[in-house]
Amino acid sequence: MKFGLRSCNSGPFVDPARATELLQAGEEAGFESAWAVDHVVVPDGYESAYPYSDDGKIFAGVNTNARPDPLIWLAYAAAVTTRIKLATGVLILPQRNPVVTAKQVATLDVMTGGRLILGIGVGWLAEEFDAIGAPFEQRGKRTDEYIAAMRELWQSDSPTYKGDYVDFKNANCRPQPVNGTVPIVIGGHSRAAAMRAGKLGDGFFPARGAPGPIIELARRTAAENGRDPADLEITLSMPEDPNDIPALAKLGASRLMIPVSPMSGLTSVSTPEDVLRLRDIVEKYADI
Repeated sequence: MKFGLRSCNSGPFVDPARATELLQAGEEAGFESAWAVDHVVVPDGYESAYPYSDDGKIFAGVNTNARPDPLIWLAYAAAVTTRIKLATGVLILPQRNPVVTAKQVATLDVMTGGRLILGIGVGWLAEEFDAIGAPFEQRGKRTDEYIAAMRELWQSDSPTYKGDYVDFKNANCRPQPVNGTVPIVIGGHSRAAAMRAGKLGDGFFPARGAPGPIIELARRTAAENGRDPADLEITLSMPEDPNDIPALAKLGASRLMIPVSPMSGLTSVSTPEDVLRLRDIVEKYADI
């Protein structure tokens, strides 16, 4: 079992010194990865429903968005670490130009020695899309196409792609990722996210709980698309009771995520010292 720290670019860890302490504690404790979340803006008075809280709001109390850009934050993280993998969890892909994003991601992957994981999602906050000037409708179809276009740029000697939303020919894009591509983890709780993971993803992160049926849907979709379901890496949230970890492993999880800021119903840590105290759990379950 691998263990990751999520929402690392939030709360006190917006501060560079605190971020350094967190990341280095994660490496020392044996964490496999550190994940940074994404919201460019969160407009006041939004009416879109956040899918992971009872009141439909992403923040309790004051509406704020105190989180740095994930890719830039991860570039800083790369400079103060040597081993821990660096991931977006999740980058809201349909808000971004896929050609520019492919270039940024490949550059960061090369500069980190191949440590990057790209977690992506379709987004839920329509008002944020409006502020950016990105279309909210058909964001799922855009996401599918953006994934294909980015992989073409990463893997082809003469990248060419023609779709409904992306169109380029012989678009040389260097550098390319260290390992030929960057793993793409699909985040989300919906059937559409599970099917996208099965069809296109290298991994699936359902975001909350351990939803067996949604994981099975992802695997079944992989098989239906001629892919090996066993190759789909499953990431789940850390259970409240570590004794439940073997059961999650049997469900297919190979990575468990612990948020560094409180999230309802989830085990969390709030200081580097908290992270270090988890070393025993990380070591105990490393081989299951």
